[in-house]
Amino acid sequence: MEHAITPVPSGETVKILTYNVNGIRSALNKGLIEWLTQNPFDILCFQEVKATHDVVDLLPFEALGYRYHWHAAEKKGYSGVATFSKLPPDHVVLGCGIPAYDCEGRILRTDFDDLTLLNCYFPSGTTGEVRQSVKMQFLDDFFEYVRELRQTRPNVIVVGDYNIAHTPIDIHDPVRNKNTTGFLPEERAWMTRWFDSGFIDSFRYKNPDEIAYSWWSYRAGARTNNKGWRIDYISVSDCCRDRIVASGHLPDAVHSDHGPVWLEFRP
Repeated sequence: MEHAITPVPSGETVKILTYNVNGIRSALNKGLIEWLTQNPFDILCFQEVKATHDVVDLLPFEALGYRYHWHAAEKKGYSGVATFSKLPPDHVVLGCGIPAYDCEGRILRTDFDDLTLLNCYFPSGTTGEVRQSVKMQFLDDFFEYVRELRQTRPNVIVVGDYNIAHTPIDIHDPVRNKNTTGFLPEERAWMTRWFDSGFIDSFRYKNPDEIAYSWWSYRAGARTNNKGWRIDYISVSDCCRDRIVASGHLPDAVHSDHGPVWLEFRP
């Protein structure tokens, strides 16, 4: 069964896509532009672009009507986020002002009228204790950064790869993975704190019981057997609850080990 969204007349709603592309040049080689031609969105938020903008052929995006803003990591071939939009942002900020994260290209802010959109790539913690410690520190620092931001910009949408599966329904094998990074009790507790602080998990809000994943290991046919994790989210400020029209996953897009997540939102 194909997963798709039905186009609506331009201007009635805004459609936002978040997608960890695991290398934008690789995703382009796997037909990303052709897919976007058939699945149009107003705003594209890519994570783990793994490139600077000058080494990527961006003309196909421009032909589709997108302008872009890019926050690459200092380390080549690593991390980085990019936001493509058919709507001109009023204000753009690269990073969050914390050098340890900004050098890794993890947060890109774009403002559209009263709305602030944060395109984020959270650390994974999968390479050992040091990076897990970095991840936990990032979570604390990011929480405080967003708390302060919302004092002047209350309407916030935070999209991206959070690298955490929140509840047992969000992971194919919660028992065996209970001590695995990405599903650790302290990470899940942070997610609960995050949503309790005034954010809505837009997918779960619209699909409370649906089992859907956004990442699958390349090993052992995990994607074919749908043994995945839901670690990509679109969080929406609770004050914008009534502006959420729909949200979903598009697992049939196969340009990465992740699948895209989308939000339809009233401007």
